[in-house]
Amino acid sequence: MRYKRFGKTNLNLSVFSLGTMRCLASEEIFGDTIKQAIASGINHIETAKGYGKSEYYLGRVLKEDLIRENLYITTKLPPTANADQMRQWIDESLEKLQLDYLDCLAIHGINTWDHLDYITQPKGCWPALQEALNNGKVHHLGFSTHGSLDLILAAIKTDLFEFVNLHYYYFFQRHEPAIALASEKDLGIFIISPGDKGGNLYTPPETLKNLCQPFSPLELTYRVLLCDRRITTLSMGPANPQELTDPLSVADNDSLLTIEEKQALERLETHLESVLGSDRCHQCYQCLPCPESINIPEILRLRNLAIAYDMTEFAQYRYRMFENAGHWFPGRKGNHCTECGECLPRCPQQLKIPQLLNDTHQRLNGSTRRRLWE
Repeated sequence: MRYKRFGKTNLNLSVFSLGTMRCLASEEIFGDTIKQAIASGINHIETAKGYGKSEYYLGRVLKEDLIRENLYITTKLPPTANADQMRQWIDESLEKLQLDYLDCLAIHGINTWDHLDYITQPKGCWPALQEALNNGKVHHLGFSTHGSLDLILAAIKTDLFEFVNLHYYYFFQRHEPAIALASEKDLGIFIISPGDKGGNLYTPPETLKNLCQPFSPLELTYRVLLCDRRITTLSMGPANPQELTDPLSVADNDSLLTIEEKQALERLETHLESVLGSDRCHQCYQCLPCPESINIPEILRLRNLAIAYDMTEFAQYRYRMFENAGHWFPGRKGNHCTECGECLPRCPQQLKIPQLLNDTHQRLNGSTRRRLWE
């Protein structure tokens, strides 16, 4: 296992962090997963108020097995405009975790401009966060986000945070400017769930597996992130101890990409271009804003993946979250397009966006999927 400095926190974290959202099937499975991760060299565990019994289960493991030493704990609490509410949540998390302090507290989901105001405005929750930092209940403050790139950049520029949890993967590179700015400001950079949110890579389709040979898609996406010197740690969210095996097989390899790895990435790019041709969305985001609040670039990104790599299951899983996950996955589905045409002159590729939105909706829409912690 490799370890890296987590930005200005100066914590030395393992390059893989254990996220605890998926191992909640039972307290026994949870405990076994935590213990196996620690035995494998992982020294950073992330939980959240919103992850069901995760904080409670983790507290019992930490207390019963006396493994707090040399282990860093992050929990996440939602943004709130109420400072007293934040104080209460911090104390509740410490009680469940059976800890005297949190190594790291992340504001869980600065997803809207209102959420950012909750932190930065005098009447928001900042006084409670400042108190917790001053009295030692919290050692380091950061944030996670599912918001727009502009919002993420604004949050980083407040200089209130020491680390950031970001979505950034081979199949989603929109947030590269946020990675660059966070690195410039010496923030610790934590990548959210590259195995799951990065493409359901625990169970990849055959087309994707073949294109990535001799590597697995999961291995290749981990390597792309591990070799990026700006990134400290990658979250993995195993459902059980067995799912630790594949990520940990590359945990000691943060060297530059090999020729073979670069060739596999080139095959992915070439295949994407050849299959999609003139229908490929290049993710420039110039089509926005949409008067119907359709998240055009994300919808067309999912179409790219489904058609080029047969990543249909992943694309359906994400598409069905539109209109069902609020600010965690904003935007409306493609069937709301009125063919007003406002996006057409803004598209450098001159894509027939209304037709592509309709096509994507037909391919990917269906029954909604239950979120993992519900």
